[in-house]
Amino acid sequence: MGWFETVFLAAVIGFAGWRFHPSRGGRRAGFVVGAAIVVALAVKLGGNASGAFSDGQSLEWLATVLSAIAVVALLGRTGGGRGPDSHP
Repeated sequence: MGWFETVFLAAVIGFAGWRFHPSRGGRRAGFVVGAAIVVALAVKLGGNASGAFSDGQSLEWLATVLSAIAVVALLGRTGGGRGPDSHP
């Protein structure tokens, strides 16, 4: 998977995660998509630089997808849309 494909896949995961997360009200889609892209690219770069995987391996795809999902879940979990007037 090339760099463009990684960016595209992370953007789709970020947008879908933002769109379907129940507490998405406070976060903007661009922030969540950008965070998913940055994390996926960092994992890809780190894996390639450390030799953990190389371009095109299944582990590379799995690591980038799981990292993008994790950051979207983390952002959704850390107060997306919960303001001072919200109820638990």
